[in-house]
Amino acid sequence: MRAVVGTQAKVTGTLDVLGHPAGHPALRPRVGYVTQAPSVYTDLTVRQNLDYFAAVLRPGRRHRDARGEAVTRAIDDVDLASHTDALAGTLSGGQRSRVSLAVALLGTPELLVLDEPTVGLDPVLRRDLWHLFHTLAAERGTTILVSSHVMDEAERCHRLLLMREGEILADDTPAALRARTGSDTVEAAFLHLVDEASATATRQEATR
Repeated sequence: MRAVVGTQAKVTGTLDVLGHPAGHPALRPRVGYVTQAPSVYTDLTVRQNLDYFAAVLRPGRRHRDARGEAVTRAIDDVDLASHTDALAGTLSGGQRSRVSLAVALLGTPELLVLDEPTVGLDPVLRRDLWHLFHTLAAERGTTILVSSHVMDEAERCHRLLLMREGEILADDTPAALRARTGSDTVEAAFLHLVDEASATATRQEATR
């Protein structure tokens, strides 16, 4: 995930994102990134946090009106309009996570990278965030790359890349993975593929 957004050091090989090398300055307004831990200043209010990051994203007086519109839109997107003047440090963990998401949405990104965005959140907030993710994809055309260890969340994705110990086990749609493994759920399909890969490795080791 960090390699995609250009924050991972010592990456070998090449990685292009939206036609540019990962981390290229031209990608800053086009790629949003939400880390697993909320990335906000706890001594600033929700709006102050967003005003600051908007100014970093679009510096200069000529962008002042656009920054204000972007901040208001992002606050509405994550349903924090009633908490705009609250210090981030006084918010719940779930609310701080939403502030981080709002920061990532300031540039109306074409690609939104989310590192386990719903970990530790209550079921209602998880549902609401996934509704927002699907809305962003359907209405704004945003491509969303999500990492998660929760397999019921994987069911909500259009395409899955299943990995185990750095190895790619599958790259397909949830329905295709279930059909391929004869499983009822993505979690069962994933476990099937893990067992299959382990058995293959054992056979290969035995023939050496």
